[in-house]
Amino acid sequence: MGDVAMTVPVLRAFTEQYPEIKLTVLTREFFKPFFRDLENVSVFAPDLKGNHKGFFGLLELSKDLRMLGIDAVADLHNVLRSNILKIFLLDLKPIQLDKGRAEKKALVKGKIFEQLKSTHQRYKDVFEKLGFPIKDSDPIFPERAQLNSKTLNLMGSDTKNWIGIAPFAAYKSKMYPLDLMESVIKDLSKSYKILLFGSKDDAAYLSSIKNENVTNIAGKLNLDEELDVISNLDVMLSMDSGNAHLAAMMGVKVLTLWGVTHPYAGFFPFHQDENNALLADRKKFPEIPTSIYGNKFPEGYENCMATIDPRDVVEKIENILKKPY
Repeated sequence: MGDVAMTVPVLRAFTEQYPEIKLTVLTREFFKPFFRDLENVSVFAPDLKGNHKGFFGLLELSKDLRMLGIDAVADLHNVLRSNILKIFLLDLKPIQLDKGRAEKKALVKGKIFEQLKSTHQRYKDVFEKLGFPIKDSDPIFPERAQLNSKTLNLMGSDTKNWIGIAPFAAYKSKMYPLDLMESVIKDLSKSYKILLFGSKDDAAYLSSIKNENVTNIAGKLNLDEELDVISNLDVMLSMDSGNAHLAAMMGVKVLTLWGVTHPYAGFFPFHQDENNALLADRKKFPEIPTSIYGNKFPEGYENCMATIDPRDVVEKIENILKKPY
């Protein structure tokens, strides 16, 4: 989800600089709302469990894409499925994403410790190779969405700042300990309205956090409605995970917490202050980053985020709220 969300600011810049070009995004139906505010962008959702399943399904997919009259192919994913699909579209001379695997491997092996090219820049590089360089400029973000009656009833009415908190990630090694997060929530809820984000599977735990200034929206809204809420946040507190990128693509300020992964790998949220991140203590856990996605780490490293003091998290959020964007 995060990778898809990270394409949005790049595609928005593309459409602003090349308004005469139509883009068709090939992605899952679930992600379609991500692209709702982009001009000249449509979404084609493949039927990966039906007509477009497997090798021959990808052949059918290539035929369906040709029916759209596409002139060029930008592979922003560079995985097995997209690589097979490109075989059937070779005459269009597809350009694929350079993931920088060698330098990322060097980073996690401890051979280098330096900032690598951002994923957003890697996406831009693909379009430049296609003949559409994207110039750096001040980004434009969508306006805050109007919330529907269902969402307003869930949110309630008050004048406090809205802080979104997404405490979960794909791996424990990228999750701030839940007891420490509950301490953060308790302190912040004294002055701010807290909105808890997560999947349906997370809803039971999030609902157990009882506080009049805390609202759990996990599993209660569809993705469109959830994006509407995110667009109205004053700040999002997230792990190195998808919610950070959802908030960033909406122009919301984001504070990220990092465990065994590291911003140097290139997955820092779009257009965020580099100081808006709190990292696990590398003096105590010197092998960080141990992997790019958080799925590999030495024994004991899964608890490295406990070195981030809850008081520092609260203080950082309060400082972010004081600064103009």
